Amino acid sequence: QVRLVESGGGLVQPGGSLRLSCAASGSINGMSAWTGTAGWYRQAPGKQRDVVATITSGGSTNYADSVKGRFTISRDNAKNTMYLQMNSLKPEDTGVYYCKVTIARIYNYWGQGTQVTVSS
Repeated sequence: QVRLVESGGGLVQPGGSLRLSCAASGSINGMSAWTGTAGWYRQAPGKQRDVVATITSGGSTNYADSVKGRFTISRDNAKNTMYLQMNSLKPEDTGVYYCKVTIARIYNYWGQGTQVTVSS
């Protein structure tokens, strides 16, 4: 099984920065977490969980329009860790951030989430 653990959330003022980390361990059928597509998702209070950014096994990235130019997704395979660098944070970025990996297009794993609050 694959296990994901997020960290790095917290309280930050508008305009500030945070870096989230998603550490992966384990494998499924010999495939590690980063052999598939991975991403960060955000769930604001009272709203559905939406995709923020994704990265493929080949390193191609994609971002929600609301975070383009402010957030950067990356991955360090040697450390089995994925990151989300968040700059110029806004109050509407507040929510619980989850990392997810999809392996072989059928195995989906989620982390437990980390709270990000942007407030003055």
